[in-house]
Amino acid sequence: MVHSGSARRLLLVTFLESFGTVLLERGIYFFTSDRLRYSEAQNLWLALSFGVAYVVGALVSHRLALRLKERSVLLGALVALLVLHGALAFDTDSRSIALVFPVIGLLQGLKWPVVESFISAGRAPSELVRLLGQFNVSWALSVPAALVLAGPIIASGRPQLFFESAAAINAVALVLCLPLPVRPSHLDDDHPERPNVRDLARASHLLPSARWSMLSSYALLFLLAPLMPETLRRLEVEVTTATAWVALLDVARVVCFAAAGWFTAWRGRAELLIASALMLPLSFSLVLGAPNLPILALGEVLFGLASGFCYSASLYYALLVKNAAVDAGGAHEGLIGLGFALGPLAGLVGSALQRVELGRTEATLLAVLPVALGCLGLGLTPLLRPAARL
Repeated sequence: MVHSGSARRLLLVTFLESFGTVLLERGIYFFTSDRLRYSEAQNLWLALSFGVAYVVGALVSHRLALRLKERSVLLGALVALLVLHGALAFDTDSRSIALVFPVIGLLQGLKWPVVESFISAGRAPSELVRLLGQFNVSWALSVPAALVLAGPIIASGRPQLFFESAAAINAVALVLCLPLPVRPSHLDDDHPERPNVRDLARASHLLPSARWSMLSSYALLFLLAPLMPETLRRLEVEVTTATAWVALLDVARVVCFAAAGWFTAWRGRAELLIASALMLPLSFSLVLGAPNLPILALGEVLFGLASGFCYSASLYYALLVKNAAVDAGGAHEGLIGLGFALGPLAGLVGSALQRVELGRTEATLLAVLPVALGCLGLGLTPLLRPAARL
């Protein structure tokens, strides 16, 4: 367990690192579309490479933490990110981005499970849910801020500011993380503040449903991310303000995270998981095929609320069941990375379907349907069993 001062420091690191991550992770597609003239297919391939690498980083994070200790893994990832972002600041051509962006994805997947373990280790369930609410708000609040800033940076004529900003943030985060303990301290399995057998069984039962819905949300979100520049161009929105429109989804997600951390009656209950699972494909369809900006805004708000709840539930149940170990965050982030990859992969299938004279919206919906319906079915099935309502 880290003391309150370290927790505040980690929340600041979370905000800063998320801000730097999102500048590239979400803003890069506007940059490549506007400055490098990437097609939608090229953006989707870029997103796919990032997602696959992110999965690898998340899945090896626990093994590396066991061998090298958590602080060493975190500091190493921050140093490597600083170097790579600095290198891109000097060279922003298409080839450099295509080569370096997947490596950045791997390091991001490696970093976040360790941060989550430090934040949550040693917490009683009631404290854990509120601290995770603060953690989620910290990283999610930076997302709309970074997206709003991304548009003016792209339009400024100095695109290297993208990478200079990320490198500067990595340097500050590195300094803030130096005082962290070598390893976070976890509650003993027989500690009186560990949840009882019944609560652990309930959390274990709900965890797969939350994870399937979260996977769906990230697959759909990171299919939308490379497609949004063209969607907003179709709606005649300039690049300077287009990223701000995209940020509306993330503002709604922040609201959901804050509510989930403050109003904790959702723990152990299935109803909101069911509602969120159903809302994801509906709201995605609204955003993708929006005929005007009000419909786009409605879809983004609904998607942000649904995806925010799935994320909150998935991370809380995982850390509760696994006692805040890095492998809990690793599995959580691995699913996020899988969503990063599945979404663009579905988009590439949709691009291929457009060649057989399907419209862009129809082709994309047809391509993503197996992912959306598969996750929906797998997420709802355990919740609809009688055992889910104990």
